Amino acid sequence: MNLLTGEYNNTIDDKGRVSFPSKLRTAVNQDAVIVTKGLDRCLWLFTSEEWESFQTKLLGNASMMKTKSLNVVRHFVAPAQLVEFDKNGRLSIPQSLREYANLSKDCTILGMAKCVELWDSQVYKDFQIETDSSFRESAEEFNDIHF
Repeated sequence: MNLLTGEYNNTIDDKGRVSFPSKLRTAVNQDAVIVTKGLDRCLWLFTSEEWESFQTKLLGNASMMKTKSLNVVRHFVAPAQLVEFDKNGRLSIPQSLREYANLSKDCTILGMAKCVELWDSQVYKDFQIETDSSFRESAEEFNDIHF
């Protein structure tokens, strides 16, 4: 798999289908992706290999006997679904996941290196405005990155 990067604007149709950018489809190089709930009301899309890695790490650090761990597993693992690309390179996003992410018409697709985020465009704009003031503070948390 190649690195998944880029920001794309697209639309989702009435049947819940969204065209996946060709650059990202090429990088994914698979017939399907795993789609699940992300953080901040977006969806996360993984290749099967990245999903297996994420899920293994998540479950390896979770205790099914602890409420917080169980809630995290329920959030990410339970709603995950394998979604195949159709012949036109579209993904049909399941209704429950569309509802979670408030996907209506305009959407933003973000390549995040090892996964892809799918946002409702207005939700993403609102998120950017909400988090803009704390961005520098967040960036300073990466104190091990040097130029």
